[in-house]
This record gives sequence, structure tokens and C-alpha cells, in this order.
Amino acid sequence: MKELVEKIAREGKNLGNGILKVDGFVNHQVDAGLMNLCGLEFARMFRHLGATKILTAEISGIAPALTTAIHLGLPVVYARKTKPITMPDQVYLTLAPSHTKGRMVELIISPEHLPHGERVLIIDDFLATGATILGLVRLAQTAGAEIVGVGALIEKTFEGGREALASLGVQVESLAKISSLDDGKIEFEE
Repeated sequence: MKELVEKIAREGKNLGNGILKVDGFVNHQVDAGLMNLCGLEFARMFRHLGATKILTAEISGIAPALTTAIHLGLPVVYARKTKPITMPDQVYLTLAPSHTKGRMVELIISPEHLPHGERVLIIDDFLATGATILGLVRLAQTAGAEIVGVGALIEKTFEGGREALASLGVQVESLAKISSLDDGKIEFEE
């Protein structure tokens, strides 16, 4: 998606070690107009799948998931990384590595918000190794939900995430594809 690629080229920062800083428009400060355009594009790509819920991970996936949900008329469920006291004792929980935190993080969902039989569209900020998205898949499958598609704002094609998701057999889309973060540069796939 041209607008997202241009924004990354202008404002994204390559911090080294495969980390792309986009917190000025995706997750610490959100460019609502851009996220709305991204949500509209995801809705166009995935409308035909008949999703009943959108699933993401806090915090970075919330903005694109929410704008996609608005355009599809669906609720958003996000996996929490800490369990609040308002959540029931019985939860769905898995671990996934966090590239930016440099450690494993918990992903937690309350069963009351992801009941059996849902058709789940996963929308997240990055597709890198696929580990976080596969964590969301595990949670949804444990709940008895069906994964119908996966969307990511930004895909780092050199980290193998798309290949890791291939066994799901679902449509996987990304709006900006980064082919390299070598030598302090940000290189996009055509």
C-alpha cells in the first residue's frame, strides 16, 4: 500500500538487529488517518472470508485491527500480555517471543470473548518470524475458533514468517513488504 510504504520510508527508523521503529505512527503515536486507510484496504482484501471476529495482540496490533473491524462491522478481541483482575481465572494462554522486548511474553484471552465456532481474522502490526501470529492461532484454535485469514501492516520478508504460516492454508496479506534492513537502510520489496 503506497501510503504506508511512503510513511515508513519517511518516518520509520532502522534500529539495527532487524528492528524497525514505527512507533511514531503505528503504536505509541497513531496516525489515525493512515490506520483508517490500512483498515479499509484489509477490509477490501478479507471481506469475502466471512470472519466473525478480528484477533490481535496488544498493543501494536490494536490500531490496524480496530480500523479493519470498523470497515467490516466486526468486534476486535486482543490478546493481553498481563492478566487483569477483571479476567476470569480460566483463560487461554500461550507464550510468544517478542523481538522488541527481547524475551518471551504471555498472550492471554478470556474465553468469554472468543467462544467456540468463531471465524477469526488475525490482523497485526508485523509479520516477521510469524511467532506472535502463530501464538494467536494457538489461542484461537484452543478456543475452538477457525482462522480464516491473516493480515499484517508490515512484513519483513527476510525473516520467514510467511513460510511459517503456510501450513495454516489461509490467505495471508501484508500492506508493506520490507526485503532488507541491512546497513541501516530500509529496503522495500516491489
